[in-house]
Amino acid sequence: MIRRLIAVAFALAASAQVAAEALLIRGARVHTVDAAGVLDNGDVLIRDGVIAQVGRAIVATDARVVEAKGKALTPGLFGGLTALGLEDVSAEIATVDSAYTPGALMPAQPLSMRPEFDVAYAYNPGSMVIPVQVVEGITFSMLAPNAMPGGTLVGGQGGLATLDGRSIDLLPGSRSLFIALGSGASPLTGNSRAAQYMLLDQAIRETRGALFEGDRLLTVAGRETMAKYLAGGRVVLAVDRAIDIRRALAFAKKNGMRPVISGGVEAWQVAGELAAAKVPVLVDPFVNLPGNFDQFGATLENAARLNKAGVTVAFSMSGDASHMARKLRQAAGIAVANGLPWEAGLAALTANPAAIFGANDRGRIAVGQRADLVLWSADPLDVTSLAEQVWIGGEAQSMVSRQTLLRDRYMPKH
Repeated sequence: MIRRLIAVAFALAASAQVAAEALLIRGARVHTVDAAGVLDNGDVLIRDGVIAQVGRAIVATDARVVEAKGKALTPGLFGGLTALGLEDVSAEIATVDSAYTPGALMPAQPLSMRPEFDVAYAYNPGSMVIPVQVVEGITFSMLAPNAMPGGTLVGGQGGLATLDGRSIDLLPGSRSLFIALGSGASPLTGNSRAAQYMLLDQAIRETRGALFEGDRLLTVAGRETMAKYLAGGRVVLAVDRAIDIRRALAFAKKNGMRPVISGGVEAWQVAGELAAAKVPVLVDPFVNLPGNFDQFGATLENAARLNKAGVTVAFSMSGDASHMARKLRQAAGIAVANGLPWEAGLAALTANPAAIFGANDRGRIAVGQRADLVLWSADPLDVTSLAEQVWIGGEAQSMVSRQTLLRDRYMPKH
């Protein structure tokens, strides 16, 4: 046991030394996603895990040099709203910690909401799913609780995680409350979207001190949690239909919430209202056909139309978002192919989600930013390109995952 502890201590010390090493990435096509724009034959100097200098012909005699040879260098990519580190095998309940669903086991339990449910306490930075995403350029992701059968429309709280395999704390300032609305949440509210606002209204009135006969929706801890979000807290509202988005905006404004729209399949239809309210939208560019009655307005041009109207856009996968987070750059490519400017597509994977969720230390290549970077073989929004090296906090990440191991094991040897 003592030997094992000593080995771990040496490993951590070596890791810290690597992160503190000065590193110069030289001769890259640097996509800063910042005011500097794109720098051809650009250099980026990293010290103590932070970007110290960006420019050309940087001299740093103490730095280890990586020759980029004109390849694209971008900030680390956002993984979207996921359960990375919260689930390993989606079909095995013992490995799924992303939802609070007491009703699945106790259906007779009185209706309640538990906004105090916080997925941070289940996050496992050593999950085997994370390296699969990191080798594809994903360096941070929003851990999001799910609203599932047996649960309630208030899914709980989540926050941004740095996917370095070590950090267990979620990023300060990124904490958000997740609420599901529309037809997707109707089974959680007596099969009526009208009941969603009835229940939310009662929960808010309870938080503000109103007394009700019979069963309460919130515990004491739940009321304390709700109070934080009713005082300007960030609330992610999962909603697709245009009229439901409009109602969600009005609801958030009335109750002092800072909304973020997730899904937003028909958000382009209310782009002007979203822009005026400065409400960002997380969209899935893969959605181009109606998957339900809330998505009749689905279009591949959703992101482009929102961006043109002045809405801050970021990307997040629907469906199997955790295991397929690496496909987000393909999604960005689809959005670009359907009218979104290339630079806006990259921003929707980097600077925009970082800003939306309060992570102002990342998402751009600029002095003072965390050195979360990706060096690409070619265009990062082209599915045929590869992430050749990923750095998180200036530390080079292993480019090996269980999938690369399987590939190497079964690929024919010539």
